[in-house]
Amino acid sequence: MPAVISDLKPNREYKESGLAWLGRVPEHWEVRRLRQLIKGRLTYGANAAAEFTNRDWPRYIRITDFSADGSLRDETFRSLPPGIARDYLVDPGDILLARSGATVGKAFLVVTLTGTACHAGYLIRARPNPSLVSPEFLFAFTQSRSFSAWKDLTFNTATIQNIGADKYANLPVPLPPPDEQAAVVRFLGWASGRLERAIRSKRKVIVLLNEQKQAIIHRAVTRGLDPSVPLKPSGIPWLGDIPHHWKVERTKNVFRLRTQKSGLAHGKELLSIYTHIGVRPRKDLEQKGNKASTTDDYWVVQKGDLIVNKLLAWMGAVGSSDYEGVTSPAYDILMPIRPLCSDYYHHLFRTNLYLGLFKQRSRGIMDMRLRLYFDQLGQIPVPFPPVDEQFAIVAFYLEATADLTAAISRLEREIKLLREYRTRLVADVVTGKLDVREAATRLPEKTAPDITEDETELSIDPEATDEEAVA
Repeated sequence: MPAVISDLKPNREYKESGLAWLGRVPEHWEVRRLRQLIKGRLTYGANAAAEFTNRDWPRYIRITDFSADGSLRDETFRSLPPGIARDYLVDPGDILLARSGATVGKAFLVVTLTGTACHAGYLIRARPNPSLVSPEFLFAFTQSRSFSAWKDLTFNTATIQNIGADKYANLPVPLPPPDEQAAVVRFLGWASGRLERAIRSKRKVIVLLNEQKQAIIHRAVTRGLDPSVPLKPSGIPWLGDIPHHWKVERTKNVFRLRTQKSGLAHGKELLSIYTHIGVRPRKDLEQKGNKASTTDDYWVVQKGDLIVNKLLAWMGAVGSSDYEGVTSPAYDILMPIRPLCSDYYHHLFRTNLYLGLFKQRSRGIMDMRLRLYFDQLGQIPVPFPPVDEQFAIVAFYLEATADLTAAISRLEREIKLLREYRTRLVADVVTGKLDVREAATRLPEKTAPDITEDETELSIDPEATDEEAVA
């Protein structure tokens, strides 16, 4: 870490905040409730019966509109008539707080606006009073572990996770003097930029390694392992030539839907499909979003079935199951109806070729509302090599890509450590555990920009299930 970070010391007097999740704060800091730091009251947004694309009307801001850097994405633009929007208008510097669903507790800072805008009903608007608190400082606090600890203590889980305006209004905020707030914002902007550049460089390497993996897998699943085998036209323009002894089948002639319900008190393993790692038991991984209150009458999954997340199939949320269990009715379960190697189709369906086809065949008005139904998936042609060759292909590319997979895993662990470090740093700085006033004065006049990753941060996690999505 740069010296300006590693030299930080907790070199001042502290006092007890009176809050176990916050701990001690600097002697000269206050702890104020959010309602004392804002103009007016916390306000809910508009519950729109319909959304429009009229760019002369106020923009209708939803969670899906925010990019990872906090800017608003133009491609998701929606608007509301001025008469509806006028009571819910937002300004730059406002903070929007998610009140329910998979994103409960997330906060978004409105940085810039083109024209007027209003916010959605599942967002709560807080308008900081700049004479008391910097919007950037308050937003930084909402990104800290202390805020997360408060959020976890505050959940109302009677139905789904939610935090209403009354609870947000009572959020305790550790508050330094204005000049120190400015130092915190300046320092965190610089430090986050440095860390984000390191993360971005590692992600670029991961993209290159994944492209190498894709090339190996794509050739193996569409051309086989023996380059000397004669080829023949597949009859499918986008598939091209295939080995002469392979067949081409429609997906519906290889799989059919399994619609067996689990019944009551079944005691079976709850499974989920994740874009990066495939099918896993939910209990083995960090659980996100809404938790199912019961899994009675969920779909039964057998080993060798393919699980398809209809909402996110085009992003790679398709995978073969090595487990018996149950999964959400929001998924489709594809059961093999002839002998085959499910892992072969697991990897075939994750190639860029088939992800593009899945997107073309999906229905919906925007990317994050697309759904791939089996009546469309079933029509997609797939190669059908002899079964023993399917198994051989899987064994080959697992071995051929092992070093690439290991390198990607190593880089992902490094990225995770950098993110954890950033999280700890933000938490320690915004709660006063680390004094950054002197460090901020040693920063360059123009701090490094916060360079974000290529992906946008959407309301639907690419590893989330349909029932975890926010409407």
